[in-house]
Amino acid sequence: MTTSLLIASQLKKNNLSKKENVNNLVRILARFGNIPKIDGINIILSKEDPKLFKIIPGESIIMGSVYLENPVLALVYIRYGIEWQIWFNALNRDKSATLLCDFAALRVTRKFFDLLPKKDKNELINEDFILTNFIKGKSSIDVDSLTSEVSLLKEIQTYHGCLPSDNKLNNTWIPIVECLAKPTELLLMSGGDLRLNIDEEELLNKYGCRPFPRPEAFTFASSTATSVSNYAFSNTENARVKLIGKSLLKGKVEAAFDFSESLKSDLQEVLDLDKGSQIIFSPSGTDSALQIAALTQILTKNEITHILVGSDETGSGVPAALRGCHFENTTALGFPIKKGEEIEGFRKVDLEEIPFRDKKGNLKTALQLDDEVLKAIIKANNLGKHLVLHMMDQSKLGYQAPSNELIKELDKINNLSMQIIVDGSQLRLDSKDINDYINNGYIVTITGSKYFTGPPYSGALIIPKVVSDKIELKEDILPKGLSNYYNFSDWPKPWICSSKLSSGFNYGTSMRWNAAIAEMKRYFKTPLLYRNLGIEMFCNFVEESIIEAPFLEQLFDEEFKTDSERDNIGLKNIRTIFPFFIIKNNKVLNEENVKKLYLLLNSDISLHFQNASLEIQRLATQKCHIGQAVKVLHKSNVQSAILRISLGARVISDSWKDRDVSIFFSSIEEQMDQITVIIKKIELIVNHPDLIES
Repeated sequence: MTTSLLIASQLKKNNLSKKENVNNLVRILARFGNIPKIDGINIILSKEDPKLFKIIPGESIIMGSVYLENPVLALVYIRYGIEWQIWFNALNRDKSATLLCDFAALRVTRKFFDLLPKKDKNELINEDFILTNFIKGKSSIDVDSLTSEVSLLKEIQTYHGCLPSDNKLNNTWIPIVECLAKPTELLLMSGGDLRLNIDEEELLNKYGCRPFPRPEAFTFASSTATSVSNYAFSNTENARVKLIGKSLLKGKVEAAFDFSESLKSDLQEVLDLDKGSQIIFSPSGTDSALQIAALTQILTKNEITHILVGSDETGSGVPAALRGCHFENTTALGFPIKKGEEIEGFRKVDLEEIPFRDKKGNLKTALQLDDEVLKAIIKANNLGKHLVLHMMDQSKLGYQAPSNELIKELDKINNLSMQIIVDGSQLRLDSKDINDYINNGYIVTITGSKYFTGPPYSGALIIPKVVSDKIELKEDILPKGLSNYYNFSDWPKPWICSSKLSSGFNYGTSMRWNAAIAEMKRYFKTPLLYRNLGIEMFCNFVEESIIEAPFLEQLFDEEFKTDSERDNIGLKNIRTIFPFFIIKNNKVLNEENVKKLYLLLNSDISLHFQNASLEIQRLATQKCHIGQAVKVLHKSNVQSAILRISLGARVISDSWKDRDVSIFFSSIEEQMDQITVIIKKIELIVNHPDLIES
């Protein structure tokens, strides 16, 4: 006898678990955001045989109650069963080819186990099951080693009772398994660099976020990076499942290339880009800078000068990338290189860095910045150089430079050879703003990981038609060293210049962009009027809350504040990033202590408040993720750092999910309440300096 049971309702059935397991079940089931969902596949509890684990192909997964006695064990077996069903469906339910399902499910479950937190792994130490023993082992899961595991294969084949026609995998399937038999969270971590790796305890990367949903945290960190939402994660898991099916049907190369092209088409459509523009994907904003450096070397035979405005608020590796040098010790494709060395095929260039702040750390005025930019342009132009002017449209602290007035003045300079690049990496722009730039012939760099809260490391270049047409006419090839960085599938089809790049496919970049585009699509479903009202409502509240907190001090310099009284309402014309210093006893916290406070804010610190009131304990427990610390000199000449609360697209799209106006505004108010909690937790930490000192 079996009882049909949806896994999410386990806790409603008192007979399914002993009381002492309830807390563990809650903790484990709260992480169900990274377990794939398959329509039509039920999870069923067997009361008759507590040790039973059975896969009914295309229908269900049956588990005995013994598995629920250890929730981590149950989670591992569920993950195995679901992955098996995914590949079975992708094979059009061909029961003669289930060795592929066995192989893929084993690989995914091993990698799923590797990504579990250390405390969960420890729960399996004493479990003696053939599947857990295998995934805890260190043996590789390649074709040869798997087919030699005769006893393992026989055991796992009893789970589903489908004996394959032979014990050999189709050779065309092997690369598909190697690329796509991975949990979605692992794909979202791949094809970038080591900063995407997560720690063993909290599963957080360098940016304080996860490659799978983290709904327990209050998150307003879009100026840095954000954990992927449940919505985008599910959408991306569905994309992986579809890609598996298409790869088995069409072949890995054709399916991967089609996927990349469909993402570019979706991005052009969702941003309503003018026809004729081209998109180049990249693993990061710094990689986009390297792509610009390479394209510039094709577009001109002249000597080149890059003028980088806001150099102190762009990626730390951007200057090296613009010089054609390695900016990390490993490329996004996994090739080892040496940071700082020149990349093969690049000509020497000049780089003029123009930071927002002077050597003393003081913010320059807009006029000072314009003057520096103009002098650099005139100097390089007089030397006959081709100029690449990198404008900043909203830095990590919300600054923009140079001014529009200066850009207009540049038309008066004789014999000026120049390409303008707009750093729109924050993507706090509306479609009209982007189209205005590309219609002027400017290349625009964007990311899906800032305002639109996609996973970190999703960069792209938008190339205007006038530039793309020039590149199409060129027969030059991109610098040879770029084959270690990019695949030709990331670049426009008609371009000859990218034809010699790697023939592989960066699934990580594509999956991250898939998640970002999913967020964009649902954001733009909110009617424009409500979207703008919601943005104004939220941002006004954040600014007022910071002003009213005596232990916070706004960073804003009046000259750089966005003018909210302009006729044009939109993202470009409203401040959506709110940086602030932390003040204690009328003194600003130094840089080191701000960084410590940031980590405490994003952690459960309730152990330090066990004897406090319930309200304080709840406050201490709440994890709050905001923009990372940025080094800034305080007006008191103390070297400090600021933190940032930022508007992200999810504030709007999460609020509009029910498409009801009254619910929309009340939902935004709920997120405003979260801002209040964040500020209260900052105050709690500030008032307990022993936390920072420890």
